[in-house]
Amino acid sequence: MNKQMIHEIDTPGLLLDIDQLEKNIKDIVDFAKEYKVDYRPHIKTHKSIKIAKKQIESGAIGITVATVGEAEIMSDGGIKDILVAYPIATPEKLQRILNLMDQSKITLTIDSITQAGLLHEFFESKKKELDVWVKINSGLNRCGIEPDEIEELAGYIKESPYLKLSGLFTHAGHSYGANSEAEIEEIAQNEASVILESAKICESMGIDIPNRSIGSTPTFKIAGKVKGITEIRPGNAVFFDMIQVGLGVASIEDCALTVISTVGSKHKDRIIIDAGSKTLNLDKGAHGNESVVGHGYIKEYPELVIDRLSEEHGIITTTKKNNINITEKITIIPNHACTVVNLFDNYIVCQNNEIIDRWKVDARGKVT
Repeated sequence: MNKQMIHEIDTPGLLLDIDQLEKNIKDIVDFAKEYKVDYRPHIKTHKSIKIAKKQIESGAIGITVATVGEAEIMSDGGIKDILVAYPIATPEKLQRILNLMDQSKITLTIDSITQAGLLHEFFESKKKELDVWVKINSGLNRCGIEPDEIEELAGYIKESPYLKLSGLFTHAGHSYGANSEAEIEEIAQNEASVILESAKICESMGIDIPNRSIGSTPTFKIAGKVKGITEIRPGNAVFFDMIQVGLGVASIEDCALTVISTVGSKHKDRIIIDAGSKTLNLDKGAHGNESVVGHGYIKEYPELVIDRLSEEHGIITTTKKNNINITEKITIIPNHACTVVNLFDNYIVCQNNEIIDRWKVDARGKVT
């Protein structure tokens, strides 16, 4: 088989550096082992059965997903322990979960008595017990209850013979908008604190909480060190991206994922590449991060900025002299890896600039 090098592929393409991927996974696993916490990665970042299995083979106990569709793909792919981190309650989705429970351990998440009642009714009708975790709000103000609300909700769940409360979890996603390392530290400490405070209330009610889980790539190495936390759920840390670089969480060298693009046009005041919004996405940080500049970092020309995106065009505005040429290929670290991955069918897996494999983005588009 003839070797194919990166510069020989058609563009745009999603490049995955397998050596850096494995380094990033090992770094998380080593942290988890050192601080004696479980590792349950969020796969909404990579949406890949192959990568999920790599994480589990390296030491992860299971995975976290955002949607039932992701759970179905991962369960069918052989993943045996899945946390669905979004609170679901409709009969359609619950039936799909029920269909998975014979082949995988599924844990659902709850953040209201109304939702808990709907889960109870459904699983009572099926005479099936369900493991559930309660989502605690640690400042993102998305899903999740406040710690002072846990007593009522936990008490309601305790009365149901079909719902078993076995964990609490939170996601400090607002850390993505932090302006300093000190702010990330404060957010992370609070992330751990609200879980431990809520667990203490549950245990005073006679409810054991063996799983006390925190997430967020910027905070997991801080909150994960706090005594009493049992699990970490970083997602983005498998790849990293320019948001993480901007936060000081990762370096350029840590980023395992890039988009390869070709220069298609060059004028006196601008350069056009074939990576537009349908490739790089317009996302500069969902929770307010302003540290990123432009729409991705060009590794070969860090002084150039991708100022604008239309659907198939990336526009680099510059009047400075440069040596970039039409047909030249460049590699771009995305601002937000998770949303970029969901735009591609496949990873182009590379090692030392050589293409060694192609992996399907299995759960691409699985938003339901």
